[in-house]
Amino acid sequence: MKNVVVIGAGPAGMTAALYLSDAGVGVTLIEKGMYGGQMTTTARIANYPGFVDVAGWELSQHMFDQLAAAGVTITADTVTGIEKSGEGFTVKGINGSFSGDAVIIANGVTRRRIGCPGETEFAGRGVSYCAVCDGNFFRGRDVAVIGGGNSALEDAAYLAGICPNVYLIHRRDELRADEKYVRAAKSKENITFVYSHYPERIIGDDRVSGIEIRDLKTGEIKTLDVSGVFVAVGLDADNGGFGSLVDLTENGYIDADESCVTSCPGIFAAGDTRDKKLRQIVTATADGAVAAKQAIEYLNG
Repeated sequence: MKNVVVIGAGPAGMTAALYLSDAGVGVTLIEKGMYGGQMTTTARIANYPGFVDVAGWELSQHMFDQLAAAGVTITADTVTGIEKSGEGFTVKGINGSFSGDAVIIANGVTRRRIGCPGETEFAGRGVSYCAVCDGNFFRGRDVAVIGGGNSALEDAAYLAGICPNVYLIHRRDELRADEKYVRAAKSKENITFVYSHYPERIIGDDRVSGIEIRDLKTGEIKTLDVSGVFVAVGLDADNGGFGSLVDLTENGYIDADESCVTSCPGIFAAGDTRDKKLRQIVTATADGAVAAKQAIEYLNG
């Protein structure tokens, strides 16, 4: 039986493993942490089809249970690299090596943190890393967005459509986003740009009630009364171990389009790890299905 090694058991990896198993292909599914990936850190999900409102851990469990019913198991290991091995591949892990006729990389990304007090404590209770995912929970409430790049400006413009007041907090004197994102955000009258400030502390009781910000020029600290804090200071891809076989973008994402095909025949990329415009659970699961289909076609020659 042909075998595909799937790296990562987030929504992309679990979907790929399910489609491969259904097609009668052997699957080695490797995950370094908890299955579900970033999905498990999302308190409530309201934009995944079929669920009006579901906890991230619950949706992860549904996907895992479906995998288990299909007979797919998850191997716990941290993948460090991939090597060509004859006509197939050897996936190197800290605890062992795994052979496959093809590989699907679905290791996701890590959302960069700001590291201020209150960020971890209020994660899922007012602190969010995805405006599209969680913005609707703050409809009609004032919010803050941290960052000055494309993602931050895009998030602020999106939130301005559902929130009365949006504060964009940026540590520099000017934005570093592309001009089209700057124009879109500045066209919204309810976005307040707070330059040269940095988050000092996120405050609240059970949920976020405000954010203290420091003026980097004067040292003065003031409080903004907001119900939500959206952190948009970037994503970190961890694809250095694959760079010898697949092309990466300058930001470290795997260079693969909607076909999920990489520059190396037999290696496919699914989910947040590849260069893409929208990183959502629904697009990750779609990638998983596409990558699995491409892998099956590759195996069939």
